[in-house]
Amino acid sequence: MLTMSFIVKTVIDLYVMVLLLCIWIQWVRLNFYDPFSKFVFKITQSVVTPLRNIIPSLERLDSASLILAFLLMLIKYPVLLLIQGSNIQFNLYNLLFGLISLIKSAGYLIFWMIIIRSLMNWTSQDHSVLNNMIFQLTEPLMVPIRRVIPVMGDIDCSAMSVVLFLYLMNYLGIDLLGAVWFLL
Repeated sequence: MLTMSFIVKTVIDLYVMVLLLCIWIQWVRLNFYDPFSKFVFKITQSVVTPLRNIIPSLERLDSASLILAFLLMLIKYPVLLLIQGSNIQFNLYNLLFGLISLIKSAGYLIFWMIIIRSLMNWTSQDHSVLNNMIFQLTEPLMVPIRRVIPVMGDIDCSAMSVVLFLYLMNYLGIDLLGAVWFLL
């Protein structure tokens, strides 16, 4: 049962992160013709395109992808309970858990993008397509922090500040929700 729970949770979480990445790419108006953007859109478009006919976008926000990500997170918790042999009850807590799961996935996506950006910044000195893409995605998160904590010499503390904030939010979720946090 744990193996099946792990597989279901991982597949749903990864697809939701790709959907959130698709939303993020459109939000920052990243180049749609680079290989990584094409890959993200190819994975999501087969499912999202029919939803776009029903759900319109709100300016730069791809609402169809966002609603699909929310719906996937909404069914994740009851499906995991069913796999573990518990009874399924649909109530307002499922909506709350779906929203919290979506926010948690967005936090994980931001965390990994910043970690990848930091590693590429330390190891790669060229301006590759992937390096530029990650820079364009994460820079809007770093600029407000740089206004408060300026760059000191060659040391930029904005990435560390975002990661520490995400850790703080993760521990807050553990404190508030306990064992449920790990299922979400």
